[in-house]
Amino acid sequence: MKVCIAEKPSVAKEIAQIVGAKSRCNGYFEGNGYQVTWTFGHLCTLKEPHDYSGKWKWWNINTLPMIPKRFGIKLIDDEGIKRQFEIIKELVDKADEVINCGDAGQEGEVIQRWVLHKAEYKKKLKRLWISSLTEEAIREGFAHLKEGSDYDKLYAAGSARAIGDWLLGINATRLYSLKYGNGKGVLSVGRVQTPTLALVVQRQSEIDNFVPQPYWELKTVYREVTFQVKSGRFEKKEEAETQLAAIKDFPFVVTDITTKNGKELPPKLFDLTALQVECNRKFSYSADQTLKIIQSLYEKKLTTYPRVDTTFLSTDIYKKVPQILKGLKPYEKFVTSIIGQKIKKSKKVFDDSKITDHHAIIPTGQFHLNMTPEEKRVFDLVTRRFIAVFYPDCEVANTTVLGEVNKVKFKATGKQILEPGWRVLYEREKNTGDENVLPEFVKGELGEHQPDLAEKMTQPPKYYSEATLLRAMETSGKLVDDDELRDLMKENGIGRPSTRANIIETLFRRRYIKRDKKRIVATQTGIELIGSIENDLLKSAELTGMWEKKMRDIERGTYNIEAFMGEMREMVAEVVTQVKRSPRKQITIIAEEEKKKPKKQISKKKTGNSELVCPKCSEGKMIKGKSAWGCDHFKQGCKFIVPFTFLGKKITPKQLEILLTRKKTGKLKGFKLENGDVKDGVIILNDQFELELLPGN
Repeated sequence: MKVCIAEKPSVAKEIAQIVGAKSRCNGYFEGNGYQVTWTFGHLCTLKEPHDYSGKWKWWNINTLPMIPKRFGIKLIDDEGIKRQFEIIKELVDKADEVINCGDAGQEGEVIQRWVLHKAEYKKKLKRLWISSLTEEAIREGFAHLKEGSDYDKLYAAGSARAIGDWLLGINATRLYSLKYGNGKGVLSVGRVQTPTLALVVQRQSEIDNFVPQPYWELKTVYREVTFQVKSGRFEKKEEAETQLAAIKDFPFVVTDITTKNGKELPPKLFDLTALQVECNRKFSYSADQTLKIIQSLYEKKLTTYPRVDTTFLSTDIYKKVPQILKGLKPYEKFVTSIIGQKIKKSKKVFDDSKITDHHAIIPTGQFHLNMTPEEKRVFDLVTRRFIAVFYPDCEVANTTVLGEVNKVKFKATGKQILEPGWRVLYEREKNTGDENVLPEFVKGELGEHQPDLAEKMTQPPKYYSEATLLRAMETSGKLVDDDELRDLMKENGIGRPSTRANIIETLFRRRYIKRDKKRIVATQTGIELIGSIENDLLKSAELTGMWEKKMRDIERGTYNIEAFMGEMREMVAEVVTQVKRSPRKQITIIAEEEKKKPKKQISKKKTGNSELVCPKCSEGKMIKGKSAWGCDHFKQGCKFIVPFTFLGKKITPKQLEILLTRKKTGKLKGFKLENGDVKDGVIILNDQFELELLPGN
C-alpha cells in the first residue's frame, strides 16, 4: 500500500480523486492501492523550554541562556491533532511506501518530515514536487515522483531555521522582557523581526534628525521646454544670482541635438516580494493581504505556487506556454497576436540556473469567474506580466538637447515611444510621466527664453511604506533600484519571501510599528527596544542577511548545519552575557494589537459560549468545552484551546477575554509551580499561541 500525506484535507481530496482512492475513511481516503491522508499544517513543533528542564518553565534571568544539548520535537497539545497523528502513524506503520505530498517548499518539507520522524517511519520515501494544483500538474508529478532523499538538504535548512529562531527568539524575548519589561509585559525579540524593526527605527531617526539645507536651481524655458543648467544645483545664493544675471539679456542658443533609438524590455515576471510591492503600490494591499490573495488563487488552480523568490521560468515550461496562453480567454485580444508565431525564448525569462524550488508566479492557463474583486486584480497583474514577456520590446527614441546662454550650458531630455510593443497591455494605465516628447529643434537656432531661479530645501529620506520595507528586507537594507543587482542580493535578504509579510504584521500587532496612511512609523516601544539592543547581531539587517545566506548554503550542501548551530549557540550566549551586565532601565510597553479586533463581549454565563474571536485563525469563535475553551473552527483545522486551569490557577471568563484580546492577563496570584512553590505572575499567549507564565512585580 502506498500512503500519500498532503498538507491540507482539500489537497488530499484532489490527490485522492486522481490516484483513484475514492473511498472515504476516518481521516483518509483509500482505493486503487493508495491511502491518502493529511496534516492540518503543523502537527509537530519544537519542544518548549519546560520540556527539557523543569527550571526553564519559570521566566528567570538566571536560567538564561537556555540551550538544549539536543533539540526534539513533540506533537502540538491538541486532541484533534493527536487523533489525526495516530491515524497517520497507523497508516505509515503498514505502508510499503510513503509519498510526501506536502507543500513543495522548505516549510512544507519540515511539516511532513517532523510528522514522519515522530511516527518513526524509516522505510521508502518518495516526494511529490509540483508548482500548481491543476489535475495536469498533479498527474505529471505522480508520473515523475522524486526520491525523498533528494530533499534532505532542504529539510536540514528548514530545521536549522526553526532551531535558530527558537534559540534566539525564546532566549532574547525572555532576556529583554525580564531585564527591561519590569514585569509589565513581553518584549518580543526575534532573528528577523528585530532587524526589520531596526530598519524602520533607523529611517525614522534619520528623518527626525534631518536638518533641511537651502539650495537654488537655475532653469530657463525655451519654446515651452524647460532646460536645466548642466552644472547642477547651487549651494550658495550669491553664485546662483550671478549666473541668473549672466543669462538675462542674452538669447538661448541650441548647441547640440542627439537622438538615440533604444528598447525597453518587458517587466520581469513576479516573485512573491515583487507582487506584494506592486499590490501595495497600486491597490494599497498589505503584504499579508497580498499573500493571502495569491495563495487563494493558487488553491483555486488559477496561478502557480506563490511563495517563490525568483522571477524566472525553467526551460521545461517553454513548451507549455502556448497552452497556458490559449486558456486565458479574457485576454484573447492580447494573446492572438503572439500565439500564431514562434514564441520567443529569452534568457531574461527562461533560465534554469536562477530556479531553486519553484519558478516565477504565472497563470496556470485555467480560468473561471470564481474570484473576489481583490483576486481579480491580482490575477490581472500576474497574467498581464506573463503575456508581456512574450511581446516585442518597446521601441523608444531618447532625445537630448543641449543649449547655451552666454556660455552657461543647459540641457533637456525627452522620450518618444515609436513602437509600444509590450506596453499595449498597459495602455489603460496613466502615463507615469517618464515620456516627455520634445518639439523639433535645429542646431544653431536661437531665441528668447524665460530664466527662473528657485530656492528649494533638501528633503529628508522618505518613511518606509510596506512596499519599500519589503524591498529593504529583500536587500538587507541597501537601496537598490536595478533589477539585476536586486536578484544578486536576494540570497542575503532578511527573512524568506513567504515569511516577510508575517514579520511585518507581527511588528504591527506588537505595537512596535504603526500605520500612518501609507507610511510605517515606529512607536515609542519600538524605538526604545532598538535603543536598548547593543549587540549588532540582533538588529543588523546586513548581518542577519549573512545568516540567511548560510541557511541557503545548507540547502545547497555547501555549508555545515553543525557549524551553523555552533555559531547560533555562541551568539545567544554572547547576547545573554552582554544584557545581564548592562544597566537596568524600563521600556514603555504598549498593549499588543489584536489580529482582528473582536467586539467587546463577555462570555454568556448561562451557556458558557463566548463571542470572542479566536486569536490564532481570526475566524472562529471561542466556545466552552468540558475542560477548556476552544475555537469552533476545529473541523477546518484550527486547534487553538485555553484550559480552564493553568498551573493550578483557574482562568475566569473575564481573564480569558483580556488574555485573547491583549495577549496577556493582568497580574494574578497563586500559580503553583512543579517544585511546589506558589508564585504571582502574568499569563501570556506566546507566538505559538500557547500559555506561558511571566513573573510579575
